Amino acid sequence: MKILCIDGGGIRGVFAIAILQAIEDQYNKPISELFDVVAGTSTGSVIAASVCLKMEMKKVLESYINSGEKIFIRQAKVGLFKSIYSDKYLRKFLTQAFGERTLADISTPLLIPAVDVTHGRPFVHRSNYGNKDSKDLTIKLWDAVLSSCSAPVYFPPNNIGNHYLSIDGGLWANNPSMVCITEALGYFKLGLKEINILSIGTGLQKIDFTISDNKYWGVKQWLPFHIPSMKVTPKLLDLALQLSSESVTYQCKQLLGGNYLRINKELGGEVPFDDITFMNELIEAGRKAFIERKDEISDFLAMD
Repeated sequence: MKILCIDGGGIRGVFAIAILQAIEDQYNKPISELFDVVAGTSTGSVIAASVCLKMEMKKVLESYINSGEKIFIRQAKVGLFKSIYSDKYLRKFLTQAFGERTLADISTPLLIPAVDVTHGRPFVHRSNYGNKDSKDLTIKLWDAVLSSCSAPVYFPPNNIGNHYLSIDGGLWANNPSMVCITEALGYFKLGLKEINILSIGTGLQKIDFTISDNKYWGVKQWLPFHIPSMKVTPKLLDLALQLSSESVTYQCKQLLGGNYLRINKELGGEVPFDDITFMNELIEAGRKAFIERKDEISDFLAMD
């Protein structure tokens, strides 16, 4: 079984899309035809859902470029009294992309990690492929994706039918690879040797937490406030998401060995998930990552 897993990372998702676009161009077929299962967290869920709907990655990339500026318009500088971003434009972007499709309408196995913050539980939205753990297939696809994208402080929680509030799945599965391994073992009844995962990151940041004389760190150190832009950066959240992804990467490599291919790239500095000014650099980094790992990707896709 071939599984595609896509990390969360906000606007850095263009890095992953650029890689997938290069794969589509190389093989002249939709990404969905190359994989049996697709999973994505946060921005990765947008991409994963697009894959399942057989959208061209070229068009998905264009959508990110055209919509990023509107989605990341600040309504608050710090997020103390309300979320830094409204979900108005993100919601509009997702409804336009996915329409009124529900999870029941998608038969391709799709997994979208999220968090039920009302009850303090991680959970996974699943499409309609027969797993009895798919508790509510009537949920709109865009609603499931919005849940996984709702990063705390930066976006408001997503209200699911007034039953519970849902937030970013990156808090527990920013790299959804382990979610897919457990699904393959538990539902599909496969052995580890039958599981092949292509895991695509959103770029490795070099997050600067410089040693200083002040050992009593507070909000100022964890969520730096910049003058004159008067903006707080998501430094702590970016760090948490990156650590989550890399720890899962290590675990999956230990479990699957050569059946786990991770494509990611050092970005050389801090690239906050909400900073749209880095999009062109991220796209170029994704294209370079494909070229550098082209032979490994080819060998992976040739696996039985």
